[in-house]
Amino acid sequence: MGAAMANAFARRLRKNATEAERPLWARLRRQRLDGNRFRRQVPIAGFIADFACHSAKLIIELDGGQHANKVDQDCRRAATIEREGYRVIRFWNNDVFENLEGVLERIREALPEPPS
Repeated sequence: MGAAMANAFARRLRKNATEAERPLWARLRRQRLDGNRFRRQVPIAGFIADFACHSAKLIIELDGGQHANKVDQDCRRAATIEREGYRVIRFWNNDVFENLEGVLERIREALPEPPS
């Protein structure tokens, strides 16, 4: 996928956020998570990452039920993104719905310690 095409696709995805993306984005946007800047629907390594914190080199992916049958594909995707220097963490949509604070805590744990 070319850069212009990826950017256009990412723009469409941002306009049509999933039910699970909305509450997580509300907590990540505008540096609400300990001052870390996240972006959503970010083209990286030929894929569109759900959320990215470039300064921490962290990608957050949310998976719905359709991903239960795509484990190999998701692993290859994560490996490609990780070759770009990013760490990928995944959550099921239900994790966001049922335990948003727990999801945020795992994200905090994956972020580097802020400078003192």
